[in-house]
Amino acid sequence: MYDPTIFENLKVAFENHIYDLDNIDRIITIMNRVDRIDLSVLAREFSIQFALVDQPEVTAEIVLEASLQDLAGEILEWTEINPGCSITLRFYKHINNTAIQCKKVEQALNSIWESDIELTQTLSFVYGEESGYMDTIDARFKHKINEENMNEIGEFLDHVLKTLEELSDI
Repeated sequence: MYDPTIFENLKVAFENHIYDLDNIDRIITIMNRVDRIDLSVLAREFSIQFALVDQPEVTAEIVLEASLQDLAGEILEWTEINPGCSITLRFYKHINNTAIQCKKVEQALNSIWESDIELTQTLSFVYGEESGYMDTIDARFKHKINEENMNEIGEFLDHVLKTLEELSDI
């Protein structure tokens, strides 16, 4: 009998919560969705990108990943492996004043997510356009998640929505 992996179960749980926020609650608009199997390293990745309906200028992306080691450890029931999924939040925001806005972004994310994340901001621009920068904000969680964290998804998404609101105000 087929037994879904931790990755599959978490992916479905995230999808259900996020699609409810789009289709039922109409709080967000889903903009993109990726479900990828990387055959070169035998890894899985699921990501879903969305924005608040009333503040579409900042987008959030939730990235769920499982490595070969995580998948094999779970399926083969290796006792020395603690299988789970890595999770990254990625936000996209246009900014003009890097010195001020990047610091405010950092403060906002650290106040919401505290010490749970490793934060990286990457700035990019289109050559020839003087319209500011795209700030790609990666908040990578330090700990893996598994099925024991499923009851926390709703609260997690509340924090993501709060982060989108705060980033929209910067």
